[in-house]
Amino acid sequence: MQKIRNIAIIAHVDHGKTTIVDKMLLAGHLFRENQNAGELILDNNDLERERGITILSKNVSINYKDYKINIIDTPGHADFGGEVERVLNMADGCLLLVDAFEGPMPQTRFVLQKAIEIGLKPVVVINKVDKPNCRPEEVQEMVFDLMFSLDATEEQLDFPTLYGSAKQGWMSTDVNKPTDNILPLLDTIIEAIPGPEDNPGDTQMLITSLDYSKYVGRIAIGRVHRGEIREGQEIALCRKDGSISKQRIKELHTFEGMGRKRVDCVKNGDICAVVGLDGFEIGDTISLPDNPDPLPRIAIDEPTMSMTFTINDSPFFGKDGKYVTSRHIGDRLNAELDRNLALRVEKGSKEDVWTVFGRGVLHLSVLIETMRREGYELQVGQPQVIIKEIDGVKCEPVELLTINVTEESASKMIDMVTRRKGELVAMSTKNDRVQMEFQIPSRGIIGLRSNVLTASGGEAIMSHRFLEFQPWKGDIERRTNGSLIAIESGTAYAYAIDKLQDRGRFFIFPQEEVYAGQVVGENAKDNDIPVNVTKSKKLTNMRASGADDKARIVPPVVFSLEEALEYIKEDEYVEVTPNHLRLRKIMLDENDRKRANRS
Repeated sequence: MQKIRNIAIIAHVDHGKTTIVDKMLLAGHLFRENQNAGELILDNNDLERERGITILSKNVSINYKDYKINIIDTPGHADFGGEVERVLNMADGCLLLVDAFEGPMPQTRFVLQKAIEIGLKPVVVINKVDKPNCRPEEVQEMVFDLMFSLDATEEQLDFPTLYGSAKQGWMSTDVNKPTDNILPLLDTIIEAIPGPEDNPGDTQMLITSLDYSKYVGRIAIGRVHRGEIREGQEIALCRKDGSISKQRIKELHTFEGMGRKRVDCVKNGDICAVVGLDGFEIGDTISLPDNPDPLPRIAIDEPTMSMTFTINDSPFFGKDGKYVTSRHIGDRLNAELDRNLALRVEKGSKEDVWTVFGRGVLHLSVLIETMRREGYELQVGQPQVIIKEIDGVKCEPVELLTINVTEESASKMIDMVTRRKGELVAMSTKNDRVQMEFQIPSRGIIGLRSNVLTASGGEAIMSHRFLEFQPWKGDIERRTNGSLIAIESGTAYAYAIDKLQDRGRFFIFPQEEVYAGQVVGENAKDNDIPVNVTKSKKLTNMRASGADDKARIVPPVVFSLEEALEYIKEDEYVEVTPNHLRLRKIMLDENDRKRANRS
């Protein structure tokens, strides 16, 4: 039997996770000598490359000596915590990457905490030692202190450390003795990380992630916990509700390099993909029909937030996108359900309206951003929390919010969260950082992240998880400023914007096309004002003495998708097209809005 090592790579965003996987793939001779594989091979979708973050975890493997090393590249972002927790279950050890100059960063802490709780054995890699003014020995001490503060066991604290540069493709156990290859890292993985335990007994496999193929449908991915799985074998699928269905495995694949390889049998400890199962979910167990024995389920956070998705019906519809009809959007949302676990879609009251439920604003905005890149045009309403009635009492989702921040910023955080109806439930100080736990309504988290990061100078780590439904906490103060609304369609002129600058701040550039009903800026007061930004300077044969002053325009506010979603009011939509993000009133006509306000 081939010897196996399962490792997950964890690190802060941009410390070189995906780069080091590239070099390990090259060391495993997955490419021909003359083949240029490019960089960041695993971040294969544009959104990941652009944001520089891994959103979906990836599985690859390399063969080294007579070992097979399964590598799982994980997201570094705390927002995809569900993704991280799920995939860490497949690993026996983790590779912790730290920048030799920056040292352990906020998100390093979040992901490492998860790995230590599960009991993974860490191997520390101090990366980027080729940087000027780096401090590898000091960073190594910082990593040790961090693990100690996260209550690591004696065995976990006894971790091997490697130094090197993933970009230049070398690793060494001694910082002063650079090598010319990455092999010391692979040797350390084999020595330090334990192999899978030899669990005797009947077949068991927990489905921890899924893939989708147009040809074979949904594919279950997981690690064989016990026994072995064969192609064509009859198995029992243990579902969430306790029911058991007998099915047959059509195909079995293991991860081989970047792709997959069809095999007849997969033994205990290896990670595989199973084709041919129907109606499974993440967290289901594959076991034997005569002795079904489900494994403990992975807890998946239930959705707490919803948004209205609808077709684009603005005057500019169909100018940018390829897919604009309700059928296109409906089919796309249904396809997303196959692979996006924490998502739910319900039909709205009208034919072309859907309510999409997700884990939070970032979770839903990644879906919107993906659709926009695929050529869809759509409109999205304000994020709303899910409200339930329990025993006749109106209840809302409450989340457990953890903020880890430096001591100087702690009081600002408490003030900010309590204004949003949050309650401080625990507070502890470790080294020079304060960890605070709050119970806060999900409504209060909308728009909180950007405020927290600004107030703490980017130092804060914020993670939240659904706790329970609790009685309604009362109104939360959201945006109080009104909107500046265009009253005419046409081209926005600098002359008009200049004259209106004392009204508030603008979101549009001069020479940009606008339509009546579009939100073009924010009023300094709390009421909405219709403005005409399409007014140009008329030429006359009379000139004032003295030169006209040039229009000095303050640069407009440019929203990212998340910021736009957090900014809009109930009566506004974000119009999303492949090339533009626009804010607009749901009712474009000013007279219609006045009538609606009266009634």
